Amino acid sequence: MRRPLCSRMLAALALVVPAVLVGAPAAQADPISQTSGFYVNPYSSPASWAAANPADGRASTIRAAIAQKPMASWFGNWSGDISRAVGNYVGAADTVDKLPLLVAYNIPGRDACGGHSGGGAGSVAAYDQWITSFAATIGSRPAVVVLEPDALGDFSCMSQSQINERLGMLSRAIGQFRSKAPNTWTYLDAGNPGWVDATTMAQRLNSAGVSGARGFALNVSNYFPTGENVTFGNRLGNELRRYGYTKPFVVDTSRNGNGANGQWCNPAGRRIGTPTQMGGGAEMLLWLKTPGESDGNCGVGGGSSAGQFLPEVAYKMVYGY
Repeated sequence: MRRPLCSRMLAALALVVPAVLVGAPAAQADPISQTSGFYVNPYSSPASWAAANPADGRASTIRAAIAQKPMASWFGNWSGDISRAVGNYVGAADTVDKLPLLVAYNIPGRDACGGHSGGGAGSVAAYDQWITSFAATIGSRPAVVVLEPDALGDFSCMSQSQINERLGMLSRAIGQFRSKAPNTWTYLDAGNPGWVDATTMAQRLNSAGVSGARGFALNVSNYFPTGENVTFGNRLGNELRRYGYTKPFVVDTSRNGNGANGQWCNPAGRRIGTPTQMGGGAEMLLWLKTPGESDGNCGVGGGSSAGQFLPEVAYKMVYGY
């Protein structure tokens, strides 16, 4: 996923699917001020691997440099009962007064262009039900949610009817979080600086109802340097002004320490980036993709499946080789 391709939608798209919300609604409650820091999941894939392999020479490095950092947990059709999965994760964070990071990744036709992470909910109705349960389960507990990586970048591999359906699902999803999760900041994925130009992506964000979200997310599962993302994010924010509002953004810095090399699927020589924090040129810099988890059967992850934890890849990513 997260291909650095250049694809452009016709300007007429904004007329085909208008934004559901006009202008910027009132902000939701601040989840940052309600917690004492970001949640570190003791059962993340690198943490679980290090715990299961204490004699491995790579374990202590992976534990200290990756597993003990706050990272997002991803939820999709592999999660089983979504209410239980989200409830357990958010509940664990709430118990220790920490802010959980979650990624919702279950849109029908997921990863349409890349294909390595294909799947998603079986229908529009199934997705609507799934994301409603996701939001309702978080409820009043504080959280940060990134919605549907790839969803607005994949249009070149979709029909117009599929695009229209997707925009509707994303808009409804944003509405569910606003109504059912009042202490959650939701960010809609907006690709990366090498995928879709800012004018086109702003049009897609608006059509997907980003006016009702906290903001948008950049670089999810990709490698572009933070500075490039900040420049692109500011440009996107300015482009949104033509629709009567602007939005803050977050950047995935989990694997961008050495920048990008033109490849998106398990490229060699990448490095972990700035750990999760507030600020840094964006509203937040977040580890959204888990370092060491494969992008698919490609690159240095040949023979693996998307999401599979690869300890050697994780270890080399700590040092950038």
